[in-house]
Amino acid sequence: MNTNEQTPFAAPVVDHLAVRVVVDSRYENLLPKETHPFLTIEHVGDIPGKLMSTLAAEWGLSLHLESVAAGARAQYLLDFGYTPEIINRNIGLLDIDSAKLNGLVLSHGHLDHYGGLDGFLLRHRHAMRDDVSLFIGAENAFDVRWVEDERVENTGGEPAMVCWGALTRVSLLAHEVGAVCCETPHILDGAFTSGYIERNSFENTTSHTMVESPDHFTEAERQGKLVTDTHPEEHAICYIVKGRGLVVISSCGHIGIVNSVRTAMAVSGVDKLHAVIGGFHLAASKQGYIDHTIDELEALDPDVVLPMHCTGRDFIETMRRRMPEKLVTSNLGSRFTFGV
Repeated sequence: MNTNEQTPFAAPVVDHLAVRVVVDSRYENLLPKETHPFLTIEHVGDIPGKLMSTLAAEWGLSLHLESVAAGARAQYLLDFGYTPEIINRNIGLLDIDSAKLNGLVLSHGHLDHYGGLDGFLLRHRHAMRDDVSLFIGAENAFDVRWVEDERVENTGGEPAMVCWGALTRVSLLAHEVGAVCCETPHILDGAFTSGYIERNSFENTTSHTMVESPDHFTEAERQGKLVTDTHPEEHAICYIVKGRGLVVISSCGHIGIVNSVRTAMAVSGVDKLHAVIGGFHLAASKQGYIDHTIDELEALDPDVVLPMHCTGRDFIETMRRRMPEKLVTSNLGSRFTFGV
């Protein structure tokens, strides 16, 4: 098991960070203007010059990340949604220039995060830099995932397992995209990855997928059995905003949002948490577990909590009651800018 032994390291610091929601499942066209003391919120309504088109929502996540440090800009695309049709449509409507991307980041090996990648590359690879890379958390990002299909029974009368696909090296090679494995923390332009997320809190690893990975060499797998996916490949992308603190972006949070934040703090040596963003994978969690998570987040004292994707309504409503001043709700197309 990988651990972050060479930490903390000299993580980069940025003046500003803008997070644009490219793919998510919530989209409202008539949101009012919002203000917050710690960030600028820009919602997208009707797009000028494109009134006959609209952004499209789907289950999945993709975020465009743009940072500025001493006048130098860096841009990354984090995850790619479920389908190429949606990410390509929204990138076009939001005028995101793929030629300006410094790189691509995949949070973990689930289809609703890499599903749009191949189609995105088919459309945009020609415009991107020659040496563009996809940063993954571990080789397990390429594992084949399996899920239960309750509509189909196996011979024992239980739900059948069906293949949920896999990210493939063949596709990346075809598009001339290099895969960079970040099992330990990795410095990007203006950002850093968490490396392996340590399992040190009360949180359970939550996953609905199964894997058959030769790297495990468990007795079950030697017998050809599927085992629960523990997501050793999941990592977070993080920023340090000057004068504000640490921003942790967890696309799905299978390992737990508290574990993700604590790992990022240990990696960077920064104990001031400015914002926690993304999917926290609490949609199916019981209220007691959600309450415990919020207890831990409250102790970490972020300025902003910005839940997305798989976080779930119960978490958002509980946050609205307990820490309304910290909660910011997300919307497809919205841009959130951090910085003094």
